[in-house]
Amino acid sequence: MSSEAGAIVSAIIAKWCAGFATLDAAALSSLYAKNAFFFGSNPRLYRGRDGVADYFNGLPRWRKPSAAFSEVEAAQAGPDVINMGAIINFDFAGERPDLVVKMSWVLMREDGDWKIVNHHASAKEPLI
Repeated sequence: MSSEAGAIVSAIIAKWCAGFATLDAAALSSLYAKNAFFFGSNPRLYRGRDGVADYFNGLPRWRKPSAAFSEVEAAQAGPDVINMGAIINFDFAGERPDLVVKMSWVLMREDGDWKIVNHHASAKEPLI
């Protein structure tokens, strides 16, 4: 992971995890680009910040959710584009079974800030 791309991704991951811990849809959606595409834990494609907020507002209100990123890889794909791939372990403090997913993000610079423009979660277990 390049140091610049890694630092950018690490900062966004920290904000994302903090927002997820309180299921703060406004804080989470602010991390996404205006025209973001978002595939989360259901089959629906959510679009834009409003769509991202709808997704997070639609989640169950777990008391103490947490997300831990591991195996994070980041690469600068262009001057204003970063690819990120990771494994995320979601812990729901016993309210439901923990969940482990593969996550990929594409980040781009928008209005001077780095934003997630593409978010895709998928099962860690092989599908084929």
